[in-house]
Amino acid sequence: MITRIRGELVELTERSALIHVDALTYELLVPAADVSTLLGKIGEHVEFFTLHYLEGQAQGSSFLPRLIGFSSEQDRAFFELFTTVKGIGNRKALRALIRPFMETASAIANRDATALTSMPEIGKRSAETIIAELHGKVDSFVVEIASTIEIRMPAYCEDAISMLMQLGETKRDAKRLVQLAYDKNPEVESADQLVQTSFQIKGAT
Repeated sequence: MITRIRGELVELTERSALIHVDALTYELLVPAADVSTLLGKIGEHVEFFTLHYLEGQAQGSSFLPRLIGFSSEQDRAFFELFTTVKGIGNRKALRALIRPFMETASAIANRDATALTSMPEIGKRSAETIIAELHGKVDSFVVEIASTIEIRMPAYCEDAISMLMQLGETKRDAKRLVQLAYDKNPEVESADQLVQTSFQIKGAT
């Protein structure tokens, strides 16, 4: 089973990405939430954490192998949980998840049906079902988003986050690394120092 792919992002549509790896080019379905970030990475090397499944065709008489690509293992785990809800298949979930996954997890944890119904493909009944089936199961994802929010950090922390994103980190991972770097050494005085500490932390994990 394919669980991770790293290669050159050569093409992107609103639903899929093409990744060139040596002599092979893979098509990956991608969540709507990731499309805007990936647009700025065409031509660069990126890494996806993948989910491999078979998609039924022609009334179930044949199946096609599909790959879904996620920016982190955490996103992949949330997607797998989200698609356990009755009536939420892979394709529907990919279209519905237009915001960062952890925001959706927070909406579920807070029983915020209004936030869920603002997502494509999710009506009132679907939102109620999602909350009923997943409330209490998303706590670890909500903790993850809380840990990535910088609290009363200096303004140059935002510069460090932007620098890490330019170097290929997702916004969420950049925030998390900068928060950890600042917590480790609150006496730093520049974005460059924070970025260096962030890489040290990343290399140690």
